[in-house]
Amino acid sequence: MALPFSRFSEYFIAVAKTGSLRKAADQLYISVSAVHRQIALAEEELGVALFERLPNGLKLTLAGELLYADLLTWQKEFQTTQKRLNEIQGLQRGSVDFGMISALSESFVTQVIQSIHQDYPWINFSIRVLDSERVADLVINAELDFGLILNPKHQHQLQISSFIEMPLGFVIPKQHHLANKEKIYFSDTLEFNHIIPAAPLIIHDHVTALYKKHDFNPPHKIECNDIHMMISLLRQNLGIAIMSYLDAYPFIESGEFEFRAIHDNGLHPITLALCVAPKRQLSRIAQIMMNQIIEEMEALKLRMLKNIHE
Repeated sequence: MALPFSRFSEYFIAVAKTGSLRKAADQLYISVSAVHRQIALAEEELGVALFERLPNGLKLTLAGELLYADLLTWQKEFQTTQKRLNEIQGLQRGSVDFGMISALSESFVTQVIQSIHQDYPWINFSIRVLDSERVADLVINAELDFGLILNPKHQHQLQISSFIEMPLGFVIPKQHHLANKEKIYFSDTLEFNHIIPAAPLIIHDHVTALYKKHDFNPPHKIECNDIHMMISLLRQNLGIAIMSYLDAYPFIESGEFEFRAIHDNGLHPITLALCVAPKRQLSRIAQIMMNQIIEEMEALKLRMLKNIHE
């Protein structure tokens, strides 16, 4: 790494290794005059010549050799210092403990983990996949650094760092008869199998209320209390489902599923929230991971709006 405290040190070491102002300048991507100026100023300040000017290049003087040896030692010692500073910041050791709902198991979260692992391979992760209420409790009790939950309750022990509102809609396999319809009504779905979310899934109450409001009772249905199983059933073209955009977005974005948002008075979107305990002092690496998650949430929001309005 480049030494941060002295431009001269970087220039001097480059000239000492190459024996040439021009080669050092090319290596550092700067002008020859800039390198020459730093060397000349240092020699004037130290009161000694650091290089012998020879016809075939530059050679270190005795003073130059002593300085070169000391700078290499300083460079090595500084790297040790840098490691200690990183340890203080939580970038060289430790772990990130966080919780999330199961619907995010194949989401942007795994991409963030991959990115953090590539940059900081020594960091460990502890991931708790639980229901939203349990994740929230663990965050409040400082047993987790942060959590990704649905529909957080308003309480002073929980701080929302970022959120996205995810609409509900019909999720339809690409090969289904309804996949090409721009707008879908409940009456259009009467003859088809419905894959219905069951309790304790959060969307269960939303979907049940929606069916009730429209006085709709699908004659052909499969009830399921697991999002991943519902996705598997959809991928086998065994029906259609009403889900939040979040539940199926990787398959919507890949083109495997179509999504038709339901615009209905009184139908509230599902809120995905990144939460922390307000007074929790997070490690530097936990903060870095949270910032990356927020960036991914914003990117997901933009893609969702694009897909819904296309």
